[in-house]
Amino acid sequence: MKANGKALVIILFLWAAFAGGAWAQQSFIQSLNQQNHWVDSVFNRLTKRQKIAQLFMVRAHTNLSRRYQDSVGQVIKHQHLGGIVFFQGGPVREATLINKYQRLAKVPLLIAMDGEWGLGMRLDSTISYPYQMTLGAIQDNTLIYKMGQQVAQDLKRLGLQMNFGPDMDVNNNPNNPVIGFRSFGDNKYNVAEKGIAYMKGMQDAGILTTAKHFPGHGDTDVDSHFDLPQLPFTRQRLDSLEEYPFREAIKAGISGVMVAHMSIPALDNTAHLPSTLSKPIITGILRDSLGFKGLIVSDAMGMKGVVKYFPDGEADVKAFIAGNDILELSENSRRAIHKIKKAIRQGLIPMSDLDARVKKVLAAKYWAGLNNVKDIRTENLIADLNRPEAKALVQQLTDAAITCLKNDYTIIADDLTKKTAIISIGTADTTLYQRELQKSFTHSTLFSLSKTASAQKIDSLRQALKAYDKVIIGVHDTRIRPQSKLDFSNEVKLVITELAAQPNAVISVFANPYTLAGLPGIENSSLLLMGYQKSDEMQRSAVKVILGQLKPTGKLPVNVNVFFGYGTGF
Repeated sequence: MKANGKALVIILFLWAAFAGGAWAQQSFIQSLNQQNHWVDSVFNRLTKRQKIAQLFMVRAHTNLSRRYQDSVGQVIKHQHLGGIVFFQGGPVREATLINKYQRLAKVPLLIAMDGEWGLGMRLDSTISYPYQMTLGAIQDNTLIYKMGQQVAQDLKRLGLQMNFGPDMDVNNNPNNPVIGFRSFGDNKYNVAEKGIAYMKGMQDAGILTTAKHFPGHGDTDVDSHFDLPQLPFTRQRLDSLEEYPFREAIKAGISGVMVAHMSIPALDNTAHLPSTLSKPIITGILRDSLGFKGLIVSDAMGMKGVVKYFPDGEADVKAFIAGNDILELSENSRRAIHKIKKAIRQGLIPMSDLDARVKKVLAAKYWAGLNNVKDIRTENLIADLNRPEAKALVQQLTDAAITCLKNDYTIIADDLTKKTAIISIGTADTTLYQRELQKSFTHSTLFSLSKTASAQKIDSLRQALKAYDKVIIGVHDTRIRPQSKLDFSNEVKLVITELAAQPNAVISVFANPYTLAGLPGIENSSLLLMGYQKSDEMQRSAVKVILGQLKPTGKLPVNVNVFFGYGTGF
Protein backbone atom coordinates (compact mmCIF):
# COMPACT_ATOMS: atom_id res chain seq x y z
CA MET A 1 0.00 0.00 0.00
CA LYS A 2 2.84 2.40 0.80
CA ALA A 3 4.44 1.77 -2.57
CA ASN A 4 1.13 2.30 -4.31
CA GLY A 5 0.63 5.50 -2.33
CA LYS A 6 3.99 6.83 -3.49
CA ALA A 7 3.14 5.97 -7.07
CA LEU A 8 -0.14 7.84 -6.75
CA VAL A 9 1.66 10.92 -5.42
CA ILE A 10 4.07 10.82 -8.38
CA ILE A 11 1.20 10.47 -10.86
CA LEU A 12 -0.68 13.38 -9.28
CA PHE A 13 2.47 15.51 -9.34
CA LEU A 14 3.07 14.80 -13.02
CA TRP A 15 -0.57 15.45 -13.84
CA ALA A 16 -0.45 18.80 -12.03
CA ALA A 17 2.76 19.74 -13.82
CA PHE A 18 1.34 19.18 -17.27
CA ALA A 19 -2.33 20.08 -16.73
CA GLY A 20 -3.54 22.98 -18.78
CA GLY A 21 -0.49 22.87 -21.05
CA ALA A 22 1.85 24.28 -18.40
CA TRP A 23 5.45 23.18 -18.79
CA ALA A 24 7.23 21.33 -16.02
CA GLN A 25 10.58 22.66 -17.18
CA GLN A 26 12.57 25.53 -15.76
CA SER A 27 12.48 28.99 -17.30
CA PHE A 28 14.86 29.94 -20.09
CA ILE A 29 16.76 32.31 -17.80
CA GLN A 30 17.20 29.54 -15.21
CA SER A 31 18.37 27.13 -17.89
CA LEU A 32 21.31 29.38 -18.75
CA ASN A 33 22.99 28.45 -15.48
CA GLN A 34 23.34 24.80 -16.44
CA GLN A 35 25.67 23.03 -18.84
CA ASN A 36 23.89 21.80 -21.94
CA HIS A 37 25.42 18.93 -23.90
CA TRP A 38 23.30 19.56 -27.00
CA VAL A 39 24.40 23.21 -27.06
CA ASP A 40 28.05 22.21 -26.64
CA SER A 41 27.91 19.56 -29.37
CA VAL A 42 26.30 21.91 -31.90
CA PHE A 43 28.60 24.79 -30.96
CA ASN A 44 31.72 22.67 -31.42
CA ARG A 45 30.75 21.84 -35.01
CA LEU A 46 30.42 25.48 -36.10
CA THR A 47 33.07 27.48 -37.93
CA LYS A 48 33.67 31.10 -36.95
CA ARG A 49 31.52 32.32 -39.86
CA GLN A 50 28.73 29.91 -38.94
CA LYS A 51 28.85 31.08 -35.33
CA ILE A 52 28.35 34.68 -36.42
CA ALA A 53 25.51 33.62 -38.72
CA GLN A 54 23.64 32.12 -35.75
CA LEU A 55 23.06 35.67 -34.50
CA PHE A 56 21.11 36.76 -37.61
CA MET A 57 17.43 36.43 -38.42
CA VAL A 58 16.17 36.95 -41.98
CA ARG A 59 12.73 38.12 -43.18
CA ALA A 60 10.27 35.61 -44.67
CA HIS A 61 6.81 35.91 -46.25
CA THR A 62 4.29 33.49 -47.67
CA ASN A 63 2.32 36.13 -49.59
CA LEU A 64 5.19 36.92 -51.97
CA SER A 65 6.46 35.13 -55.05
CA ARG A 66 7.94 31.65 -55.20
CA ARG A 67 11.15 33.29 -56.34
CA TYR A 68 11.32 35.33 -53.13
CA GLN A 69 10.65 32.27 -50.98
CA ASP A 70 13.35 30.30 -52.77
CA SER A 71 15.85 33.13 -52.34
CA VAL A 72 15.29 33.04 -48.57
CA GLY A 73 15.89 29.30 -48.68
CA GLN A 74 19.20 29.81 -50.46
CA VAL A 75 20.31 32.32 -47.82
CA ILE A 76 19.45 29.83 -45.07
CA LYS A 77 21.26 27.00 -46.81
CA HIS A 78 24.45 28.83 -47.75
CA GLN A 79 24.82 31.38 -44.94
CA HIS A 80 23.62 29.08 -42.10
CA LEU A 81 21.61 31.86 -40.45
CA GLY A 82 20.21 31.36 -36.97
CA GLY A 83 16.58 32.21 -37.54
CA ILE A 84 13.64 33.58 -39.48
CA VAL A 85 11.09 36.32 -38.80
CA PHE A 86 7.82 35.64 -40.60
CA PHE A 87 5.60 38.45 -41.84
CA GLN A 88 2.39 38.45 -43.90
CA GLY A 89 0.89 35.33 -45.40
CA GLY A 90 -1.27 32.34 -44.54
CA PRO A 91 -0.85 29.58 -41.93
CA VAL A 92 -0.85 26.53 -44.20
CA ARG A 93 1.62 28.15 -46.59
CA GLU A 94 3.75 29.18 -43.64
CA ALA A 95 3.78 25.72 -42.07
CA THR A 96 4.82 24.23 -45.41
CA LEU A 97 7.58 26.80 -45.82
CA ILE A 98 8.82 26.32 -42.25
CA ASN A 99 9.16 22.60 -42.91
CA LYS A 100 11.17 23.34 -46.05
CA TYR A 101 13.42 25.89 -44.36
CA GLN A 102 14.11 23.68 -41.35
CA ARG A 103 15.26 20.90 -43.67
CA LEU A 104 17.67 23.32 -45.35
CA ALA A 105 19.22 24.48 -42.08
CA LYS A 106 22.42 23.02 -40.68
CA VAL A 107 21.30 24.09 -37.19
CA PRO A 108 17.55 24.23 -36.46
CA LEU A 109 16.14 27.70 -37.11
CA LEU A 110 14.71 29.88 -34.35
CA ILE A 111 11.46 31.12 -35.89
CA ALA A 112 9.81 34.30 -34.66
CA MET A 113 6.93 36.62 -35.45
CA ASP A 114 5.50 39.92 -34.29
CA GLY A 115 2.47 38.45 -32.56
CA GLU A 116 1.48 41.23 -30.19
CA TRP A 117 -2.18 40.29 -30.67
CA GLY A 118 -1.50 36.76 -31.85
CA LEU A 119 -1.01 35.23 -35.28
CA GLY A 120 -3.71 37.51 -36.65
CA MET A 121 -1.23 40.39 -36.53
CA ARG A 122 0.47 38.85 -39.58
CA LEU A 123 -1.56 35.93 -40.95
CA ASP A 124 -4.94 35.46 -42.54
CA SER A 125 -7.33 32.70 -41.35
CA THR A 126 -6.12 33.04 -37.75
CA ILE A 127 -7.41 34.62 -34.55
CA SER A 128 -6.65 38.21 -33.63
CA TYR A 129 -6.76 38.69 -29.89
CA PRO A 130 -7.49 42.21 -28.57
CA TYR A 131 -4.96 44.99 -29.02
CA GLN A 132 -2.82 45.76 -25.99
CA MET A 133 -4.58 49.12 -25.48
CA THR A 134 -7.81 47.15 -25.14
CA LEU A 135 -6.17 44.75 -22.69
CA GLY A 136 -4.99 47.76 -20.69
CA ALA A 137 -8.61 48.38 -19.65
CA ILE A 138 -9.06 44.90 -18.16
CA GLN A 139 -8.97 44.64 -14.37
CA ASP A 140 -8.47 40.87 -14.13
CA ASN A 141 -4.93 40.09 -15.28
CA THR A 142 -5.51 36.34 -15.14
CA LEU A 143 -7.46 36.76 -18.38
CA ILE A 144 -4.35 38.22 -20.00
CA TYR A 145 -2.28 35.31 -18.69
CA LYS A 146 -4.79 32.94 -20.32
CA MET A 147 -4.48 34.88 -23.56
CA GLY A 148 -0.71 34.41 -23.39
CA GLN A 149 -1.21 30.67 -23.11
CA GLN A 150 -3.58 30.59 -26.09
CA VAL A 151 -1.24 32.71 -28.21
CA ALA A 152 1.63 30.39 -27.32
CA GLN A 153 -0.45 27.37 -28.31
CA ASP A 154 -1.11 28.99 -31.70
CA LEU A 155 2.57 29.81 -32.25
CA LYS A 156 3.75 26.33 -31.32
CA ARG A 157 1.13 24.67 -33.50
CA LEU A 158 2.54 26.61 -36.45
CA GLY A 159 6.15 25.78 -35.63
CA LEU A 160 7.24 29.10 -34.10
CA GLN A 161 9.35 29.40 -30.97
CA MET A 162 9.56 33.15 -30.30
CA ASN A 163 7.11 36.03 -30.09
CA PHE A 164 8.34 39.60 -30.50
CA GLY A 165 5.99 40.74 -27.78
CA PRO A 166 4.67 42.00 -25.48
CA ASP A 167 5.02 45.70 -26.21
CA MET A 168 5.98 47.25 -22.87
CA ASP A 169 6.24 50.87 -23.98
CA VAL A 170 4.47 53.41 -21.77
CA ASN A 171 2.46 55.34 -24.35
CA ASN A 172 2.43 58.76 -22.71
CA ASN A 173 2.40 60.64 -26.03
CA PRO A 174 -1.09 60.53 -27.61
CA ASN A 175 0.42 61.52 -30.97
CA ASN A 176 2.89 58.62 -31.03
CA PRO A 177 2.79 57.45 -34.66
CA VAL A 178 4.11 53.93 -34.15
CA ILE A 179 3.10 52.66 -30.67
CA GLY A 180 -0.32 53.99 -29.55
CA PHE A 181 -2.84 51.14 -29.54
CA ARG A 182 0.05 48.63 -29.32
CA SER A 183 0.73 49.76 -25.73
CA PHE A 184 -1.18 48.77 -22.61
CA GLY A 185 -1.55 52.48 -21.85
CA ASP A 186 0.17 55.44 -20.23
CA ASN A 187 0.42 54.16 -16.65
CA LYS A 188 3.76 52.45 -16.03
CA TYR A 189 2.40 50.17 -13.30
CA ASN A 190 -0.49 48.97 -15.44
CA VAL A 191 1.83 48.45 -18.42
CA ALA A 192 4.21 46.39 -16.29
CA GLU A 193 1.50 44.23 -14.72
CA LYS A 194 -0.28 43.54 -18.00
CA GLY A 195 2.95 42.87 -19.87
CA ILE A 196 4.19 40.45 -17.23
CA ALA A 197 0.88 38.56 -17.18
CA TYR A 198 0.97 38.19 -20.97
CA MET A 199 4.65 37.23 -20.93
CA LYS A 200 4.19 34.61 -18.22
CA GLY A 201 1.29 33.02 -20.04
CA MET A 202 3.41 32.58 -23.15
CA GLN A 203 6.58 31.47 -21.39
CA ASP A 204 4.77 28.99 -19.15
CA ALA A 205 3.45 27.42 -22.35
CA GLY A 206 6.96 27.17 -23.84
CA ILE A 207 7.32 30.26 -26.03
CA LEU A 208 10.26 32.69 -25.85
CA THR A 209 9.06 36.28 -25.40
CA THR A 210 10.56 39.68 -26.14
CA ALA A 211 9.65 42.86 -24.27
CA LYS A 212 9.93 45.85 -26.59
CA HIS A 213 11.10 48.53 -27.35
CA PHE A 214 13.78 49.17 -24.70
CA PRO A 215 14.34 51.62 -23.10
CA GLY A 216 10.86 52.86 -24.13
CA HIS A 217 9.33 54.06 -27.39
CA GLY A 218 6.13 55.48 -25.88
CA ASP A 219 6.95 59.20 -25.82
CA THR A 220 8.15 59.74 -29.38
CA ASP A 221 6.60 61.60 -32.29
CA VAL A 222 8.78 59.98 -34.97
CA ASP A 223 8.41 56.47 -36.39
CA SER A 224 11.83 54.78 -36.30
CA HIS A 225 10.93 52.92 -39.49
CA PHE A 226 11.47 56.24 -41.29
CA ASP A 227 13.85 58.31 -39.15
CA LEU A 228 15.71 58.38 -35.83
CA PRO A 229 13.44 59.45 -32.93
CA GLN A 230 14.84 61.59 -30.13
CA LEU A 231 14.26 61.00 -26.41
CA PRO A 232 15.35 64.31 -24.87
CA PHE A 233 14.63 63.30 -21.29
CA THR A 234 16.81 63.18 -18.20
CA ARG A 235 18.36 59.97 -16.94
CA GLN A 236 16.16 60.20 -13.85
CA ARG A 237 12.98 60.47 -15.94
CA LEU A 238 13.98 57.55 -18.18
CA ASP A 239 14.90 55.39 -15.20
CA SER A 240 11.70 56.10 -13.28
CA LEU A 241 9.23 55.98 -16.19
CA GLU A 242 10.28 54.48 -19.53
CA GLU A 243 12.52 51.75 -18.09
CA TYR A 244 10.16 50.76 -15.28
CA PRO A 245 8.12 48.07 -17.11
CA PHE A 246 11.29 46.52 -18.55
CA ARG A 247 12.94 46.45 -15.14
CA GLU A 248 9.91 44.69 -13.67
CA ALA A 249 9.73 42.23 -16.58
CA ILE A 250 13.39 41.37 -16.07
CA LYS A 251 12.73 40.69 -12.39
CA ALA A 252 9.82 38.46 -13.45
CA GLY A 253 12.09 36.40 -15.71
CA ILE A 254 11.35 37.56 -19.23
CA SER A 255 13.42 35.65 -21.78
CA GLY A 256 14.14 38.48 -24.24
CA VAL A 257 14.27 42.25 -24.66
CA MET A 258 14.15 44.10 -27.97
CA VAL A 259 16.07 47.38 -28.20
CA ALA A 260 14.63 50.35 -30.09
CA HIS A 261 16.34 52.66 -32.59
CA MET A 262 16.32 55.96 -30.67
CA SER A 263 18.78 58.76 -29.96
CA ILE A 264 18.94 59.25 -26.18
CA PRO A 265 21.55 61.89 -25.26
CA ALA A 266 21.08 61.41 -21.50
CA LEU A 267 22.24 57.80 -21.86
CA ASP A 268 24.68 58.14 -24.76
CA ASN A 269 25.43 61.55 -26.32
CA THR A 270 27.13 60.20 -29.44
CA ALA A 271 25.63 62.12 -32.36
CA HIS A 272 22.94 60.25 -34.31
CA LEU A 273 23.68 57.00 -32.49
CA PRO A 274 20.62 54.75 -32.16
CA SER A 275 20.20 52.95 -28.85
CA THR A 276 20.56 49.64 -30.73
CA LEU A 277 24.18 50.57 -31.46
CA SER A 278 25.02 51.97 -28.02
CA LYS A 279 27.23 49.93 -25.71
CA PRO A 280 26.50 52.21 -22.71
CA ILE A 281 22.78 51.52 -23.16
CA ILE A 282 22.79 47.83 -24.07
CA THR A 283 25.75 46.52 -22.08
CA GLY A 284 26.01 49.28 -19.49
CA ILE A 285 22.33 49.65 -18.57
CA LEU A 286 20.37 46.65 -19.83
CA ARG A 287 22.98 43.98 -19.23
CA ASP A 288 24.96 45.34 -16.25
CA SER A 289 22.72 47.77 -14.32
CA LEU A 290 19.43 45.93 -14.83
CA GLY A 291 21.11 42.53 -14.69
CA PHE A 292 19.38 41.11 -17.74
CA LYS A 293 20.75 37.68 -18.64
CA GLY A 294 18.42 36.75 -21.49
CA LEU A 295 18.39 37.39 -25.22
CA ILE A 296 18.92 40.98 -26.37
CA VAL A 297 17.35 41.44 -29.80
CA SER A 298 17.81 44.44 -32.03
CA ASP A 299 14.84 46.04 -33.72
CA ALA A 300 14.90 45.52 -37.49
CA MET A 301 18.34 46.55 -38.70
CA GLY A 302 17.09 47.78 -42.05
CA MET A 303 14.94 50.56 -40.54
CA LYS A 304 15.83 54.15 -41.46
CA GLY A 305 16.28 54.98 -37.80
CA VAL A 306 19.51 52.96 -37.82
CA VAL A 307 20.86 52.80 -41.40
CA LYS A 308 20.35 56.52 -42.13
CA TYR A 309 23.52 57.37 -40.23
CA PHE A 310 25.30 54.00 -40.29
CA PRO A 311 24.99 52.54 -43.81
CA ASP A 312 26.78 49.75 -45.66
CA GLY A 313 26.87 47.25 -42.81
CA GLU A 314 28.48 49.58 -40.27
CA ALA A 315 25.31 49.37 -38.16
CA ASP A 316 25.55 45.56 -37.90
CA VAL A 317 29.10 45.69 -36.53
CA LYS A 318 28.24 48.42 -34.04
CA ALA A 319 25.12 46.51 -32.94
CA PHE A 320 27.21 43.45 -32.19
CA ILE A 321 29.86 45.46 -30.32
CA ALA A 322 27.08 47.17 -28.32
CA GLY A 323 25.94 43.80 -26.94
CA ASN A 324 23.00 42.53 -29.04
CA ASP A 325 22.63 38.74 -29.11
CA ILE A 326 20.36 38.65 -32.16
CA LEU A 327 20.46 41.04 -35.12
CA GLU A 328 17.07 41.10 -36.74
CA LEU A 329 16.60 41.71 -40.47
CA SER A 330 19.96 43.08 -41.52
CA GLU A 331 19.97 44.89 -44.88
CA ASN A 332 22.57 42.39 -46.10
CA SER A 333 23.37 39.46 -43.82
CA ARG A 334 26.25 38.17 -45.97
CA ARG A 335 27.98 41.55 -45.79
CA ALA A 336 27.25 41.87 -42.07
CA ILE A 337 28.72 38.44 -41.27
CA HIS A 338 31.85 39.29 -43.24
CA LYS A 339 32.28 42.64 -41.47
CA ILE A 340 31.79 41.17 -37.99
CA LYS A 341 34.28 38.42 -38.77
CA LYS A 342 36.77 41.07 -39.88
CA ALA A 343 36.16 43.09 -36.70
CA ILE A 344 36.91 39.99 -34.61
CA ARG A 345 40.12 39.40 -36.55
CA GLN A 346 41.13 43.02 -35.92
CA GLY A 347 40.55 42.60 -32.18
CA LEU A 348 37.55 44.96 -32.02
CA ILE A 349 35.37 42.15 -30.69
CA PRO A 350 36.67 39.43 -28.34
CA MET A 351 36.08 35.91 -29.58
CA SER A 352 34.78 35.08 -26.11
CA ASP A 353 31.90 37.55 -26.64
CA LEU A 354 30.88 35.81 -29.82
CA ASP A 355 31.09 32.35 -28.24
CA ALA A 356 28.96 33.38 -25.25
CA ARG A 357 26.23 34.85 -27.44
CA VAL A 358 26.14 31.91 -29.82
CA LYS A 359 25.77 29.51 -26.89
CA LYS A 360 22.94 31.64 -25.52
CA VAL A 361 21.11 31.51 -28.86
CA LEU A 362 21.63 27.76 -29.02
CA ALA A 363 20.37 27.44 -25.44
CA ALA A 364 17.21 29.29 -26.48
CA LYS A 365 16.74 26.84 -29.33
CA TYR A 366 17.15 23.91 -26.97
CA TRP A 367 14.73 25.38 -24.42
CA ALA A 368 12.14 25.83 -27.17
CA GLY A 369 12.49 22.19 -28.25
CA LEU A 370 14.55 22.65 -31.40
CA ASN A 371 16.88 19.83 -30.42
CA ASN A 372 14.07 17.63 -31.76
CA VAL A 373 12.62 19.30 -34.84
CA LYS A 374 9.51 17.74 -36.32
CA ASP A 375 7.53 18.65 -39.42
CA ILE A 376 4.50 20.85 -38.77
CA ARG A 377 1.31 19.00 -39.61
CA THR A 378 -0.88 20.92 -42.05
CA GLU A 379 -3.88 18.63 -41.50
CA ASN A 380 -6.60 20.45 -39.52
CA LEU A 381 -4.24 23.40 -39.08
CA ILE A 382 -6.87 26.09 -39.71
CA ALA A 383 -9.30 24.41 -37.33
CA ASP A 384 -6.62 24.04 -34.66
CA LEU A 385 -5.76 27.74 -34.93
CA ASN A 386 -9.43 28.73 -34.64
CA ARG A 387 -10.33 26.69 -31.58
CA PRO A 388 -13.73 27.38 -29.98
CA GLU A 389 -12.10 27.95 -26.58
CA ALA A 390 -9.75 30.56 -28.07
CA LYS A 391 -12.63 32.40 -29.74
CA ALA A 392 -14.57 32.29 -26.49
CA LEU A 393 -11.61 33.84 -24.68
CA VAL A 394 -11.48 36.72 -27.18
CA GLN A 395 -15.12 37.51 -26.35
CA GLN A 396 -14.38 37.19 -22.65
CA LEU A 397 -11.50 39.64 -23.00
CA THR A 398 -13.56 42.29 -24.80
CA ASP A 399 -16.39 41.83 -22.30
CA ALA A 400 -13.87 42.56 -19.54
CA ALA A 401 -12.36 45.54 -21.39
CA ILE A 402 -15.36 47.54 -22.52
CA THR A 403 -15.54 50.72 -20.47
CA CYS A 404 -18.51 52.85 -19.45
CA LEU A 405 -17.35 56.48 -19.42
CA LYS A 406 -20.78 57.98 -18.73
CA ASN A 407 -23.75 56.20 -17.16
CA ASP A 408 -26.53 58.75 -16.67
CA TYR A 409 -29.05 56.61 -18.53
CA THR A 410 -30.22 53.00 -18.36
CA ILE A 411 -32.17 51.24 -21.09
CA ILE A 412 -35.53 49.98 -19.76
CA ALA A 413 -38.13 47.68 -21.27
CA ASP A 414 -40.22 50.58 -22.61
CA ASP A 415 -37.24 51.83 -24.62
CA LEU A 416 -37.14 48.63 -26.65
CA THR A 417 -40.50 49.41 -28.26
CA LYS A 418 -39.87 53.08 -29.01
CA LYS A 419 -39.21 54.27 -32.54
CA THR A 420 -35.41 54.07 -32.56
CA ALA A 421 -32.73 55.09 -35.03
CA ILE A 422 -29.57 52.99 -34.81
CA ILE A 423 -26.72 54.79 -36.55
CA SER A 424 -23.22 53.73 -37.47
CA ILE A 425 -20.90 56.67 -38.16
CA GLY A 426 -17.59 56.24 -39.97
CA THR A 427 -18.74 53.52 -42.34
CA ALA A 428 -21.25 53.30 -45.17
CA ASP A 429 -21.96 49.67 -44.32
CA THR A 430 -24.39 48.20 -41.82
CA THR A 431 -22.43 47.00 -38.79
CA LEU A 432 -22.78 44.01 -36.50
CA TYR A 433 -23.47 46.51 -33.69
CA GLN A 434 -26.59 47.68 -35.54
CA ARG A 435 -27.81 44.23 -36.48
CA GLU A 436 -27.47 42.93 -32.92
CA LEU A 437 -29.27 45.93 -31.43
CA GLN A 438 -32.09 45.68 -33.94
CA LYS A 439 -32.93 42.21 -32.62
CA SER A 440 -34.03 43.84 -29.34
CA PHE A 441 -35.23 47.25 -30.51
CA THR A 442 -38.28 46.00 -32.37
CA HIS A 443 -39.30 49.35 -33.88
CA SER A 444 -35.95 50.49 -35.22
CA THR A 445 -34.36 51.67 -38.45
CA LEU A 446 -30.69 51.44 -39.38
CA PHE A 447 -28.72 54.39 -40.74
CA SER A 448 -25.10 54.67 -41.83
CA LEU A 449 -22.96 57.75 -42.32
CA SER A 450 -19.54 57.39 -43.93
CA LYS A 451 -16.56 59.32 -42.55
CA THR A 452 -16.54 61.57 -45.64
CA ALA A 453 -20.31 61.90 -46.09
CA SER A 454 -21.49 64.79 -48.25
CA ALA A 455 -23.38 67.76 -46.85
CA GLN A 456 -26.48 66.45 -48.60
CA LYS A 457 -26.18 63.05 -46.88
CA ILE A 458 -25.68 64.70 -43.50
CA ASP A 459 -28.69 67.01 -43.92
CA SER A 460 -30.80 64.07 -45.05
CA LEU A 461 -29.88 62.18 -41.87
CA ARG A 462 -30.68 65.20 -39.68
CA GLN A 463 -34.13 65.47 -41.22
CA ALA A 464 -34.83 61.75 -40.94
CA LEU A 465 -33.92 61.62 -37.25
CA LYS A 466 -36.66 64.09 -36.35
CA ALA A 467 -39.16 61.27 -36.68
CA TYR A 468 -37.49 59.08 -34.01
CA ASP A 469 -37.93 58.96 -30.24
CA LYS A 470 -34.51 57.47 -29.54
CA VAL A 471 -31.10 57.47 -31.20
CA ILE A 472 -28.33 54.93 -30.58
CA ILE A 473 -24.96 55.66 -32.19
CA GLY A 474 -21.85 53.66 -32.96
CA VAL A 475 -18.65 55.52 -33.91
CA HIS A 476 -16.45 53.21 -35.99
CA ASP A 477 -12.81 53.64 -36.98
CA THR A 478 -12.61 51.19 -39.87
CA ARG A 479 -8.85 51.48 -40.38
CA ILE A 480 -6.79 48.35 -39.81
CA ARG A 481 -4.70 50.16 -37.20
CA PRO A 482 -6.72 52.52 -34.93
CA GLN A 483 -4.86 55.83 -34.76
CA SER A 484 -5.15 58.55 -32.12
CA LYS A 485 -7.15 60.86 -34.38
CA LEU A 486 -10.19 59.92 -36.43
CA ASP A 487 -9.94 60.57 -40.15
CA PHE A 488 -13.55 61.80 -40.26
CA SER A 489 -14.47 65.07 -41.94
CA ASN A 490 -15.21 67.99 -39.63
CA GLU A 491 -18.83 67.92 -40.74
CA VAL A 492 -19.20 64.28 -39.69
CA LYS A 493 -17.55 65.02 -36.32
CA LEU A 494 -20.07 67.85 -35.84
CA VAL A 495 -22.90 65.35 -36.31
CA ILE A 496 -21.51 63.29 -33.42
CA THR A 497 -21.43 66.41 -31.25
CA GLU A 498 -25.04 67.19 -32.13
CA LEU A 499 -26.23 63.66 -31.42
CA ALA A 500 -24.41 63.54 -28.09
CA ALA A 501 -26.39 66.58 -26.95
CA GLN A 502 -29.74 64.87 -27.52
CA PRO A 503 -31.64 63.62 -24.45
CA ASN A 504 -30.69 60.10 -23.43
CA ALA A 505 -28.09 59.79 -26.20
CA VAL A 506 -26.40 56.36 -26.30
CA ILE A 507 -22.97 56.29 -27.96
CA SER A 508 -20.40 53.50 -28.34
CA VAL A 509 -16.96 54.41 -29.68
CA PHE A 510 -15.10 51.60 -31.46
CA ALA A 511 -11.78 53.40 -31.87
CA ASN A 512 -8.56 54.35 -30.16
CA PRO A 513 -9.50 56.04 -26.84
CA TYR A 514 -7.39 59.10 -27.70
CA THR A 515 -9.93 59.89 -30.45
CA LEU A 516 -12.33 61.10 -27.76
CA ALA A 517 -10.26 64.29 -27.47
CA GLY A 518 -11.11 65.10 -31.10
CA LEU A 519 -14.86 64.76 -30.52
CA PRO A 520 -15.78 67.81 -28.41
CA GLY A 521 -19.18 67.49 -26.81
CA ILE A 522 -19.22 63.70 -26.76
CA GLU A 523 -18.98 63.93 -22.98
CA ASN A 524 -22.58 65.22 -23.03
CA SER A 525 -24.02 61.86 -24.06
CA SER A 526 -26.03 60.13 -21.36
CA LEU A 527 -24.50 56.70 -21.93
CA LEU A 528 -20.99 56.56 -23.40
CA LEU A 529 -19.11 53.32 -23.98
CA MET A 530 -15.44 53.04 -24.98
CA GLY A 531 -14.91 50.03 -27.21
CA TYR A 532 -11.21 50.58 -28.15
CA GLN A 533 -11.37 48.70 -31.48
CA LYS A 534 -13.75 47.73 -34.28
CA SER A 535 -13.79 43.95 -33.74
CA ASP A 536 -17.04 42.00 -33.87
CA GLU A 537 -16.43 40.79 -30.32
CA MET A 538 -16.17 44.35 -29.02
CA GLN A 539 -19.37 45.35 -30.81
CA ARG A 540 -21.14 42.41 -29.17
CA SER A 541 -19.77 43.52 -25.78
CA ALA A 542 -21.21 47.00 -26.29
CA VAL A 543 -24.61 45.61 -27.23
CA LYS A 544 -24.66 43.47 -24.09
CA VAL A 545 -23.90 46.51 -21.92
CA ILE A 546 -26.62 48.60 -23.59
CA LEU A 547 -29.18 45.84 -23.07
CA GLY A 548 -28.19 45.34 -19.43
CA GLN A 549 -26.78 41.87 -20.03
CA LEU A 550 -23.22 42.80 -19.06
CA LYS A 551 -21.91 45.00 -16.26
CA PRO A 552 -18.89 46.86 -17.67
CA THR A 553 -15.76 46.60 -15.54
CA GLY A 554 -13.13 48.13 -17.83
CA LYS A 555 -11.17 51.23 -16.83
CA LEU A 556 -9.66 53.77 -19.23
CA PRO A 557 -5.93 52.90 -19.59
CA VAL A 558 -4.85 56.40 -20.71
CA ASN A 559 -5.42 60.05 -19.91
CA VAL A 560 -7.45 61.59 -22.71
CA ASN A 561 -8.57 65.00 -21.42
CA VAL A 562 -10.22 66.66 -18.42
CA PHE A 563 -13.38 64.64 -18.95
CA PHE A 564 -11.77 61.25 -19.40
CA GLY A 565 -8.76 60.58 -17.19
CA TYR A 566 -6.83 57.41 -16.53
CA GLY A 567 -8.96 54.91 -14.60
CA THR A 568 -12.33 56.35 -15.64
CA GLY A 569 -15.01 53.67 -15.70
CA PHE A 570 -18.41 53.11 -14.13
